[in-house]
Amino acid sequence: MTDHALASARPARRRRLPLVATLTLVLAAGALTALAIGPFRLSLPEVLAALTGRAGGQAEVVIWNIRLPRVLAAMLVGAALAAAGASYQVLFRNPLVSPDILGVSSGAALGAVCGIFLSLPMIAIQGFAFLGGLAAVSLVIFIAQAVRGVDQTLVLVLTGVVMGALAGAATSLLKVMADPYDQLPAITFWLLGSLARTTSADLGLVLPSVALGLVPLILLRWRINLLSLGDDEARALGVDAPKLRLLVIAAATLITASVVAIAGVVGWVGLVIPHIARMLVGPSFATLLPVSAIIGAGYLLLVDTLSRTMATIEIPLGILTAVLGAPFFLYLLARGRRGWA
Repeated sequence: MTDHALASARPARRRRLPLVATLTLVLAAGALTALAIGPFRLSLPEVLAALTGRAGGQAEVVIWNIRLPRVLAAMLVGAALAAAGASYQVLFRNPLVSPDILGVSSGAALGAVCGIFLSLPMIAIQGFAFLGGLAAVSLVIFIAQAVRGVDQTLVLVLTGVVMGALAGAATSLLKVMADPYDQLPAITFWLLGSLARTTSADLGLVLPSVALGLVPLILLRWRINLLSLGDDEARALGVDAPKLRLLVIAAATLITASVVAIAGVVGWVGLVIPHIARMLVGPSFATLLPVSAIIGAGYLLLVDTLSRTMATIEIPLGILTAVLGAPFFLYLLARGRRGWA
């Protein structure tokens, strides 16, 4: 990098630090607001008192047993999906790529539907969802590596589309065969995404997997940034692009499968949020990853708060994220490649 480029990069980094700090403060304020909103309304002092153990009574039970696990889960799921989406978009050099591109969400959905169809307990359903997502992507990678003489990125995308279609067909078959009075409503509700049944135990199970997937993305953020230049350029700069690509896919898949296991299929987050973050801080993955995670956490926190408060019945997350995400996707299509800079 030239002296001029270094000089221009330092002010840019200094400008991004206040943005990250501001987003973090907004996220914290949003979390406190979400804790206060609900059928049992609380004031901000009551929320703070409950969090510090000074409230006692019903307020403390509501905060610690019901709202806090759900608020934390919403932020975790949003951050994880946005981080995975940012990783996939850098990997495939396309802003219209999302965590669904390799079939991970479809595979996780099929696994969860199998668990519901077999009338298994919730923890087993979550385990099936997790294994289904990993199995789908593992099969996609295996098939892509078996195909020689074709661009690997193209093969991965096409194989992921095929795998997603097959998993979707199998899911539909199980829905047809399911008990229409018991299993089918549970399958439909899960496929639309929800955090209504999230507990502290769920967070304890998922958090290590998400952290395990984020660690290599954070440690290798500068090398991952080189993948956006193309394999030849990355190789010239000393990066083993194929191995790094597999590592990024494995890490992003682990993150996505982990949160899909507790939240169901929540679409559009991994597509929309990284693009918003890119418009704020630019394409550098080292900055794009944390900013995407923070915005994703706040976005899904807002969506989840709306889903449980805007109507007498809870609206599934997938419906709201689609209503908000679909118009933005059309906006991306209208802008075309100008949005990827």
